[in-house]
Amino acid sequence: MATNNQEPLSFARLVALDEKRPIYPQTLVELAYEQLLSMLVTMKIAPGQHIGIEALARQLQISQTPIREALTLLEAQKLAYKTPNVGFRAADLLTRQEISALFALRLLIEPKAAAWAAENADETALRALAKLAEEMERVQNGDELAYAQFAEGDARLHDLVARASGNRFVAETIEGLHVHLHIFRFLYKTNAPAKAVEEHAAIIDALLARDPVAADEAMRAHLLASQERMDAAFQEQERLLAGDPPAQDDGRPARAGRGRRRR
Repeated sequence: MATNNQEPLSFARLVALDEKRPIYPQTLVELAYEQLLSMLVTMKIAPGQHIGIEALARQLQISQTPIREALTLLEAQKLAYKTPNVGFRAADLLTRQEISALFALRLLIEPKAAAWAAENADETALRALAKLAEEMERVQNGDELAYAQFAEGDARLHDLVARASGNRFVAETIEGLHVHLHIFRFLYKTNAPAKAVEEHAAIIDALLARDPVAADEAMRAHLLASQERMDAAFQEQERLLAGDPPAQDDGRPARAGRGRRRR
């Protein structure tokens, strides 16, 4: 069974990267982690909501112990938190100001990290990135579990680029943000995965070409596009809170109808 310092999902295991997606059975901790991650990033467990371990154990038909271990893993990723004598709750959503500040930091660090990775990454790291990107492309249009796996893969891809830069402090900074899974909580049921796959491909192509300028530009373009998707998600959230109709695919508010019928 996985312990707290192990990484539970198959995407994390692709770091060794001549590996394909594991086909061996999941441990109970992996099962609980995958299910809880899906519930959190799709907000089936609402932000701030109490996470009932007994109810989850009955739902998943497993004991409470692997659920507690999975929640500890999610707490390390800042998706859940534990209050003494109360239990676990889902983390609150980041505010618009917090998301803006995070992207400002990422735009300072990640494009340069990608440029360094193009120069410094070894072949094993590049194969790992390419394999992970392929795996993410395969699950981009899947169900809720696949969406959670895609979000996990996105976090892993950015971490791998940072590690490949050769700068330990940059890698630790990016990994410590735990921002990706929080971002995907806002983007469920949008076209974010399909767009991200295209943007990831441009980053990987630049890294494989050992082109630091192109890698910097591709990462910067990806982050700016991701920030735009977040802005659109916040605007949609504000529109719904105001009682306005949801936006159409082109971003314009949907019409309530064709107008009043003439009498």
